[in-house]
Amino acid sequence: MKKTLFLFFFLSINLSFAQTPCVNGMAGIYPCSGYDLMAHLDLNTLNASSGNDSWGWTDPSDGKEYALMGLNNGTAFIDISDPVNPVYLGKLPTHSGNSTWRDIKVYKNHAFIVSEETCHGMQVFDLTRLRNVANPPETFTEDAHYEFVPGNCDPNSSATHESAHNIAINEDTGYAYAIGTNTYNGGPHFINIQNPTNPVAAGGFSAEGYTHDAQIVIYNGPDIDYLGKEIFFGSNEDELVIVDVTDKSSPQTISTINYPDVGYTHQSWLTGDQRYLLMGDEFDESLVGFNTRTIIFDLLDLDNPVVDFEYFGPTPAIDHNGYIKGNTFYLSNYTAGIRIVDITDIATQNMTEIGFFDTYPADNSVAFDGVWSNYPFFASGNIVVSDINSGFFLIRDSNAATEEIKTQNTFAVYPNPARDILHIVSEVNPINSIDIYNMLGQKIMDYKFSGKLNQELDISTLDSGVYMISVNKTSSNRLIIK
Repeated sequence: MKKTLFLFFFLSINLSFAQTPCVNGMAGIYPCSGYDLMAHLDLNTLNASSGNDSWGWTDPSDGKEYALMGLNNGTAFIDISDPVNPVYLGKLPTHSGNSTWRDIKVYKNHAFIVSEETCHGMQVFDLTRLRNVANPPETFTEDAHYEFVPGNCDPNSSATHESAHNIAINEDTGYAYAIGTNTYNGGPHFINIQNPTNPVAAGGFSAEGYTHDAQIVIYNGPDIDYLGKEIFFGSNEDELVIVDVTDKSSPQTISTINYPDVGYTHQSWLTGDQRYLLMGDEFDESLVGFNTRTIIFDLLDLDNPVVDFEYFGPTPAIDHNGYIKGNTFYLSNYTAGIRIVDITDIATQNMTEIGFFDTYPADNSVAFDGVWSNYPFFASGNIVVSDINSGFFLIRDSNAATEEIKTQNTFAVYPNPARDILHIVSEVNPINSIDIYNMLGQKIMDYKFSGKLNQELDISTLDSGVYMISVNKTSSNRLIIK
């Protein structure tokens, strides 16, 4: 009588696996679908009382990945090169006082950090200093500082603003855009950062008022009138603003557009082909009462953008920062965690949620708790998630590594999760060896066999947790011990 086999795809041997896998809709205490918890650092570990923005940096010298997380009292730097054992390297303290708001972007191996706190200005930090941290966590110092109005925070001056809500950077041109400062009517403040530790004022744009967030690109979309131009897409409280900022001395409004049920135009991101823009409104869920809404603009003609359709999520939670990588939209969704949405068929007005990880398990209410932001752009597939209440999370697609399969062998491993006895069965290739590795990649068991098609292992001595099992040193699979 044949036994029912639980077939799995097998992963290459050098992959890292989840510290807490998503099993039956939960990763420990966190609701999930298709995404595993790699690591978590709480706010006590980060010596802070709240979290906010996040970004990432990959060291070009060795490919190591680092997470950058904004906190009420500064910016944390975390080595995630071993994703299940992140190292909190230290913090760059806030330039002035503490603040709920902090924003971070990266250019030329430097972090650029702003805050809404009075007299904060823009901090610049050389990220290559993270390569040689001897005794973490360290307290770092900034490498440069930029004032939006020089002398504005002089003790003898009554003007003490120097705050900014946000910062955007066009890495293709080396310009930073400080957003929501006390200059240019709250519009973008241009800064030349081509020499990162010597930022230089380069003008600004005030004609369309306050900007809350923005993305700036060298345009390569469908509107041939603007090919090669530097285009600014601003979220301006009650409308989307599109501006040609190629000439910093004379920026020109291309168009503005609003949309139904405006609450607060918060943040947006372009699809890879720059045809569509996905906009989040931070107040519409609470003011109108529908589920999480994303407004999709069709930018076929930048002079005449149109609302194409609206996407509604499965919960009433408020949306916050959203980013696009390939055909996937990663939406920070406050109390509903991070939601992952497939936009492959966006041209046919079809978007489908394909996963989520909820760092705020209490509820999915319309409240400003939970996930603030995420960073999905690491080559490894690890995703940084910053939570206001609970700190730093690192997650990964449970099935991401299946795309990296290098073998044609097919083995079955069951049961999985297992407790005492594990069965490995092959339909074609004899089993010659089985190795089991812990989460650090250390081999803790190895077996040699004479080439049978099925083997039985005693795993009763293994502690509960997540391991990797490698068959014939060619195929591997995640193994969960209960």
